[in-house]
Amino acid sequence: MESGYFWMGGQLATNLIATTNNPADIDDGFWAISTTFDGAFTGAKFGKVEAFDWDKKYVPLKAASVSDSATNSINWISTHSKDSYCKLVENLRSEIALGNVYQVNACRVLTLISDESIEGLVAGFINSNPARYAGYLRIPGLEIASASPETFLHREGNLIKTSPIKGTRKLGSSGSFPEKDESENVMIVDLMRNDLGRICLKDSITVPRLLDIEILPGLEHLVSDVQGKLIPGVTWNEILNATLPPGSVSGAPKSSAIKLINKYEAIDRGPYCGAFGWIHGDRADLAVAIRTFWSDGSKIKFGTGAGITWSSNAEAEWEETELKAARLMAIAGGHLL
Repeated sequence: MESGYFWMGGQLATNLIATTNNPADIDDGFWAISTTFDGAFTGAKFGKVEAFDWDKKYVPLKAASVSDSATNSINWISTHSKDSYCKLVENLRSEIALGNVYQVNACRVLTLISDESIEGLVAGFINSNPARYAGYLRIPGLEIASASPETFLHREGNLIKTSPIKGTRKLGSSGSFPEKDESENVMIVDLMRNDLGRICLKDSITVPRLLDIEILPGLEHLVSDVQGKLIPGVTWNEILNATLPPGSVSGAPKSSAIKLINKYEAIDRGPYCGAFGWIHGDRADLAVAIRTFWSDGSKIKFGTGAGITWSSNAEAEWEETELKAARLMAIAGGHLL
């Protein structure tokens, strides 16, 4: 395949025409999109889009692209140790106790020194961790392989929807999610209603699904839907400015959470916790870039995190970051291929 291409949801985009760092440049063509948590934007315009079944046509060729030895978990370096992550959680709980914020997403990034392509991870995702937003982007200077399950923005014409995930537990757990998770989910639903309210018609915003349990490989998530009808003439630049970074990976209130993330977490999340997907005119499918690997050609990175509230237990939140990373780390190591 050529040096620049994008695949997601059975669509393969080739013939890279242009790239831009300005969302105002988005026009009626097909664009692959990646944003960082901090707001840096990358758009790649492609001239050809066709149906492509990665599973049947490409997985056998790429199942071993990332070698077992290169991605053994012992070689990954975390921005936070268990102790420093627990301290991060306690700092955020202190800010919550002071009333400065209600909920904050606390993350860490794992780094592997490697110049290998991460293209083969998509095969592992499809084989062992199927996800709605399994996808891959390669353009000069950036490579992303995602297994995100979370809808950031889905658009069909003037209807736009977001589906925040807040609440994660092991597959097979019984009963309702803990009250902490349900409260956290409702907080982010309110935040996303506010974000959509900046770009949608008054009184058009609804919550057709609240606190639904979704089953994924190895995990169960608590998911809600928020949707609205866009104001006529609203641009993609305006839509992204109103909604980034995603509420589920920042916190509430969003502006306060971002300040505290910068103060206490103090890492470069990169594309992790940004948006990843495609835009084509008045249609789009953008994921929250969780469960996502990215590479600059010399380092491979992967992020994991947890939502912090006053009722959070620091060690339990650390374990949640481990749970979210475990299956994808195993795939990266070749253990599930």
